[in-house]
Amino acid sequence: MIKSMTGYGKAERQLENGRITVEMRSVNHRFGEISVKLPRALICFENDVRKAAAERLKRGKIDIFIQLDSAAACRPPVVNLPLAKAYFDAFCSLRESLRLDEPVPLSLVVSQKDVLTVMESDDLDSGMRDGLLSAVSEAVDALESMRFREGVELEHDLRSRRGTLASLMEKVREQAPTVPREYAEKLTARLAQLNVGALPDESRIAQEIALMADRCDITEELVRFSSHLVQFDGALDAHEPVGRKLDFILQEMGREVNTMGSKANDGEITTCVVAMKAELEKVREQIQNIE
Repeated sequence: MIKSMTGYGKAERQLENGRITVEMRSVNHRFGEISVKLPRALICFENDVRKAAAERLKRGKIDIFIQLDSAAACRPPVVNLPLAKAYFDAFCSLRESLRLDEPVPLSLVVSQKDVLTVMESDDLDSGMRDGLLSAVSEAVDALESMRFREGVELEHDLRSRRGTLASLMEKVREQAPTVPREYAEKLTARLAQLNVGALPDESRIAQEIALMADRCDITEELVRFSSHLVQFDGALDAHEPVGRKLDFILQEMGREVNTMGSKANDGEITTCVVAMKAELEKVREQIQNIE
């Protein structure tokens, strides 16, 4: 089943410590790239979030944004009273040594490192991680739902264009055998004009026609192109990411079409080849957004 690489998902969780909001967006990318932006209070869960997303999102550039309610970001500060007293005594001793009359302000004491500590991510309830990952899972569900919906549209378009390519290929297949015959007729007519009253060398004409038929034979290209169409159908029916596989199949189809155009030496076949190239380019644009 085809899945697009473009999507958006959002989820929220109201926890005891506050509200978590998770937003995800993804766009097409050659590989799988996940970027996680989350508040400092949840930084210890970054790898958990990345792993949870990577298990389900195999390809695309995925940006994950996580917001945490300020009430949940931290708990009330804790005073390290022994350390505060030690700083105060040190400042008082320094004041006496310098023979100063100024009092030691409270702001000076509390501004010292570790006098006031704030319980952040390491001190959050264990339920915070479970709530966060639950919200991430729900956001992935929403994003995947959008990717699947767009994938249905992409698959419909690709199958339609596949049908167009098959029709053009059949026209080429029907026209290909007429190329040597038309060449023989043109060659005989030209020789008749140039050699008035003289009999042309039949064996030489036959040899020239045989060489022409060999040069413009595109049977192998038609067989391989048909094989690629079967592989294309198989990829569309697969239940796994097939974007790269489809891209490779499309490259091979393009090579066969180019060879047909260079060998055929026929106006109708050339017209079909041009149409096939245009259709393949449209398919290529669509495939760039398939996971």
